[in-house]
Amino acid sequence: MAHLADVPITWRDADLGSVDALAAAFAGCAAVFHCAAMVTIKRAVTPEMTEANVTGTARVIDACVAAGVARLVHTSSVVAIGLSTDGRPCDETAVWNFDREGFTDAYAITKHRAEETVRGARSRLDAVIVNPTYMFGPRDARPSSGKLILDVVRRRVPGWTPGHNNFVDVRDVARGMIAAWQRGTRGERYILGGHDMTYGDAFRAIADAAGTRPPRLRVPHPVARVVGAWGDVVERFGGDPIVNSTQIRYAFTDRFRFTHAKATRELGYRPGPLAPALRDALTWFRAHGML
Repeated sequence: MAHLADVPITWRDADLGSVDALAAAFAGCAAVFHCAAMVTIKRAVTPEMTEANVTGTARVIDACVAAGVARLVHTSSVVAIGLSTDGRPCDETAVWNFDREGFTDAYAITKHRAEETVRGARSRLDAVIVNPTYMFGPRDARPSSGKLILDVVRRRVPGWTPGHNNFVDVRDVARGMIAAWQRGTRGERYILGGHDMTYGDAFRAIADAAGTRPPRLRVPHPVARVVGAWGDVVERFGGDPIVNSTQIRYAFTDRFRFTHAKATRELGYRPGPLAPALRDALTWFRAHGML
């Protein structure tokens, strides 16, 4: 919690594995924002992933009901939405098709199942779902998505790929989550996105913010597929791959696109430019000895 030491937060400790402990922590709360999740690039769903992301969500729901919480804001992900099938950005009505399209990994599967768990509890609990895209910004202590910033600045990214992702300032997402609590419709989900960009464009934006050179080589797809296949072998034998075949598909697909029009229309969500998020992330990383 050291990265939040300067923020006026009253902490209540509770184990995600205990409904009673969670209910005690939630007592008297007007809302619960469920943000806890286990993240991995691995393809196979493990009992630990299911326990954290799916069963843990079910316990949070039970604890909210037990504590009489007025509203749950469940933090999901756009990997629980769907892949574009017609070239247009996906909205909240897109059907989850990652399994049919060969983009499944443990994170996408368990986040999808967690959403289904929340929707299945709609008769018991007032809940709304938010689906952030790829977030950049300060206070990324692990780091999580900020690792991409560090890797680009440290010249550890060998080249760029033409695939698309949607990138957003994490602080815009936080404001969108509060708006979902205050103005969201029960049972609805809201994409909290920012800017559809290719990875090449994202790398250039990071390099511009850092004052360094971006990767200049376009990674050949055949070479990338070989690297991804080797990652699958590493995972199959119990290792932790740097990338795998699913990650390579993400890196080259143009179907990972999303629109936040619903959140703008119903919540007043208006994400700003990406450059301040990158600059502030870099400042925070440097101040904490990570760069």
